[in-house]
Amino acid sequence: MMKTSALHLDEFASTVLAVPPLARRADMSIDAEENRKLVRHIESGDQRILLYGGNANIYHCGIADYGQMLDMLADAAAPQTRVIPAIGPDFGKMMDQAQLLRGSGYQTAMVLPMQGFTSEQGVADGIRRFVDAAQMPVTLYLKSESYIDIERLGSLVDEGRVVVVKYAVVREDPATDPFLERLITRISASRIVSGMGERPAPVHLTRFGLASFTTGCGCIAPKACMQLLRALKQGDTGSTEALMAQFMPLETLRESVSLIRVLHDAVSFCGVADMGAQLPLLSGSPPGIHGQIKALADTLLAFERSL
Repeated sequence: MMKTSALHLDEFASTVLAVPPLARRADMSIDAEENRKLVRHIESGDQRILLYGGNANIYHCGIADYGQMLDMLADAAAPQTRVIPAIGPDFGKMMDQAQLLRGSGYQTAMVLPMQGFTSEQGVADGIRRFVDAAQMPVTLYLKSESYIDIERLGSLVDEGRVVVVKYAVVREDPATDPFLERLITRISASRIVSGMGERPAPVHLTRFGLASFTTGCGCIAPKACMQLLRALKQGDTGSTEALMAQFMPLETLRESVSLIRVLHDAVSFCGVADMGAQLPLLSGSPPGIHGQIKALADTLLAFERSL
């Protein structure tokens, strides 16, 4: 049974945040056994936070499925593992999910970013209403400067309604980010995790001092990913570069095709667990690159097993 004790901020600095795909059968039902295999594999690398969001395609998960997922993940995770389910991205779904989450043992949920049909004040109001209904603070997935302004976000942090921010605003050069600098000044770097996988993590952790980073490829290579986190925190440039070189080939392919679809298939193709069908309105990765996905995933898993 997953960790259900009160959430402490220092948990986010102690582990990489794994962002796994969600296994489904051919009929789109949730496959508990294959999800359990993936959870156990991730836990074998001592990653202690599982964040079920974009890679799990929660965007298209119905409410009935969502309740089943909450029960399944709570049972699959070990007592030392914190599970954070995503909510939304629309307000109606968030409020339906609040009823399922309240009293469930989960201690926070991540607000998925809604694209379009939002205002900064509306986002803040929606978060307050969810927190009141679910009786838990949220993790905020921030992908755009225009989603919510820094002062409104800071107020939500001050109120105890936002516990941490998953920062994923893409920059041509992640080292040049005045918005992130202002956000750190307002809420502190300890409340921000780098939310775009391994590529910007070295800059985000060493230059800006963010607490940790999220990983998709680390679901295949969890030990290696935790080694990368430790190397970054210790300022070990040589180890950081060597570990980054292991992750970048598959991460680059994900970025060039689809972060979600390629990871879903990569986990299956290398044999960690069978993720099965992709939930519409998404689909599997293009068949023409399946061989490339498998080769890169196999290589990453072989490196993981060599450690």
